[in-house]
Amino acid sequence: MNAAPDLTLWGVGTSRTIRPHWAMHELGLSYKVRPIGPRTGETKTAEYTKLNPRQKIPLLQDGDFCIGESAAIVAYLSRTYSTPERSLIPETQREFAAWLEWCFFIVAELDSTSLYVMRRHRADALGHIYGVAPEVVAQAGEYFRQQLRHVEVALADGRTFLMGDQFTSADILLTTCLDWAVAYGVGICDNAHPYLERIQKRQAYQRAVAANVPVAPITPVTTKV
Repeated sequence: MNAAPDLTLWGVGTSRTIRPHWAMHELGLSYKVRPIGPRTGETKTAEYTKLNPRQKIPLLQDGDFCIGESAAIVAYLSRTYSTPERSLIPETQREFAAWLEWCFFIVAELDSTSLYVMRRHRADALGHIYGVAPEVVAQAGEYFRQQLRHVEVALADGRTFLMGDQFTSADILLTTCLDWAVAYGVGICDNAHPYLERIQKRQAYQRAVAANVPVAPITPVTTKV
């Protein structure tokens, strides 16, 4: 019998850190949490920098293996720990390709190019670091809404999830962006509203939201599912 995985997740408190929390709850994995936050100095300690020289969260330790970047962590967990009963990744070659397309689209167009640009330049977010730029924020919000046309068209056929009947990690990425957009007051497309309501009812989503809340002091917390 294989030993249980030794998983430790570093990072809480952001729309990106919730993604690996959620994936592990969907997969029924037990893991330890190191609840450090962004821009608190906690990512710049010698201990953490040795694990992740980029000094970013989240970071997953799986035994002696480390991987950063929220979408990469979720993809790794999906590939490594999916089972026939609990799978977050499609099986066929073309469905896998479509899944990859969704993941890259969400991370590149909805997250990095749109929502994170807003975060960097909003007065109530990181504007004090990168410069407050209301026009940039407005244009990024408009670009986000334009790119959601891809989601609107896909969900128009009544599918339950992005990949049809199977919930995958692409839904994790999309939902966190939709939540982020709603929090920022950015309008989302019509078909995304019932989709978001369905996803938010998932038990794993609700557990991930609870697990992603910053806590103090910074000590390991074991999360069981």
